[in-house]
Amino acid sequence: MFHRRAGLPDDWYDIALRSFGHWHELDDDERAQLGDDADWLLRHKSWEAAHGFALSDEMRTVVALEAALLILGLGTDHYREVGAVIMFPTTIASSGVRAGPVPGTVSDGVLPVLGEAHSRRGPVLIAWDEARRDAGRPGQGHNVVLHEFAHKLDMLDDLIDGTPPLPGRAELRRWVEVCTPIYTDMRAGADRPPLQPYGATSTGEFFAVATEAFFEAPAELQHHEHDLYDILRDFYHQDPARRAGSGSFSG
Repeated sequence: MFHRRAGLPDDWYDIALRSFGHWHELDDDERAQLGDDADWLLRHKSWEAAHGFALSDEMRTVVALEAALLILGLGTDHYREVGAVIMFPTTIASSGVRAGPVPGTVSDGVLPVLGEAHSRRGPVLIAWDEARRDAGRPGQGHNVVLHEFAHKLDMLDDLIDGTPPLPGRAELRRWVEVCTPIYTDMRAGADRPPLQPYGATSTGEFFAVATEAFFEAPAELQHHEHDLYDILRDFYHQDPARRAGSGSFSG
């Protein structure tokens, strides 16, 4: 079932209050902007439920708000390559050649995944049960909607290389200087909390995992990976550690 040009429902504010945990961290201006961006996503993108799964207003609203959080400081043009959002009731079975569990290897078996992002105006696939859990309990360090929509930001230059659009050479140089040693360390098997080990799979996955940590465990990321936090703050034009009232972390 497809939904086109149906924006936020009348009770979207109530849905945000009960089902979108980050809502409570935002000020009034941020909430208004988030609502505008979520409404734009719902009106300008195709929304589809897979396998006879029926989309509810709550499903559409929660996923749209989650996706809109990433671009709160960027603008909706950063989602110009999102063609559709396809929601599944639960885990998606994916096939095809992909990076294997050991660096330098590949796998072509069926893999259960929680989401996928396809390039060149392709869709974003999301497992609703996981998206619902993530939205309701921020702070766990992972979020499937943020992860997959981060991939779409990475794909804006038609490359999945872990480098989103940056304003200039100085910013690109700084990005590479900060990310390369962390990624290399993770590839060698090092633990770099709060970054999930899956970030060592590829540079694209590194950016998506770093984005999850930036929004879902900001104080911990700022504490353990201060430079990485800073370049993500500068890119997203957001400071979630400050916004959450957790500018310091002990642990």
